[in-house]
Amino acid sequence: MSQSLKKSRVLLKLSGEFFQGHSDFGFDFPEIKKLAERIVESCSNSELALVIGGGNLFRGAPATEYGVERASADSAGMLATVMNALIFQSFLEDAGRETRVMTAVEMRQLAEPFIRRRALRHLQKGRIVILACGTGNPYFTTDSAAALRAAELKCEILIKATSVNGVYTDDPKKNPEAKHIDALTYKRFLMENYKVMDSAAISICRDNKIPIRVFSIFEKDSLNKAVKGKDIGTLIK
Repeated sequence: MSQSLKKSRVLLKLSGEFFQGHSDFGFDFPEIKKLAERIVESCSNSELALVIGGGNLFRGAPATEYGVERASADSAGMLATVMNALIFQSFLEDAGRETRVMTAVEMRQLAEPFIRRRALRHLQKGRIVILACGTGNPYFTTDSAAALRAAELKCEILIKATSVNGVYTDDPKKNPEAKHIDALTYKRFLMENYKVMDSAAISICRDNKIPIRVFSIFEKDSLNKAVKGKDIGTLIK
């Protein structure tokens, strides 16, 4: 059954890879512009918080293979999310929505520090809050940050945009026999060890009873449907 999310509070998790678009690295500005316009249009009746990854600029795992300390690599990844947040802020405001960038690691010359009550006030005033630097700690993914912020900001749902339409029994890009799953419990997700989100993120959402909608942002009108609670992709609850 669909949930009505009109004028609700939503946490949208975006992969940094969306920002590179058709490029191998960095920014595809025309695609970022389209994404910003789609978000502003689809989320006009929602209080929206965004968590953005940094994979288009830096990934910690490959760096550690060459001897970079994990904590340092993760810190560099946090800085990549700030670059994405600042770029995306401009496009969202050009599309007509006031925004605030808030960071888990303090850098006052660039953005506001994440203070929960201040973030809540921004949301109540209709501003899109872009949350950068993950949790502010190494060893945690931006998926975990999205789940944590969704709990802190009392979001009604966490929607995770991906390149495939939800959760499958296997990687549908590699296995054409992979079957789509319409709905999952948190417990089954953890037991089956699906790779769409990490276990820490799922556990946070489970403990705080926050449903997760995983969907493909590339399908027509998919973001609008996800925000409104329509049956699209996979619902984890």
